[in-house]
Amino acid sequence: MTFRDPATARAVPAHYQIRVKGLLDARWERWFEPLTITPEANGETILTGPVVDQAALHGLLTKVRDLGLPLISVTRADPDEPHGDTDQPHHQ
Repeated sequence: MTFRDPATARAVPAHYQIRVKGLLDARWERWFEPLTITPEANGETILTGPVVDQAALHGLLTKVRDLGLPLISVTRADPDEPHGDTDQPHHQ
């Protein structure tokens, strides 16, 4: 899911935020590369970063499933916001 940057006409990957129940620490960053892992105090983890296409997104979701982590949400995120937050409400 790449988009064209109007300023440069280059393809830019979409940024996503994947929220899961459970805590992942930094040792999982290599497995979820290129996403950033942010554990939260409420027992959830946010995975944020660029996803080049639909197949890559499904691959990341398969990894979440394989770890047995309950999926809370998947949203396309604004890369300029902290943690890629969107205007969408967070589920708890």
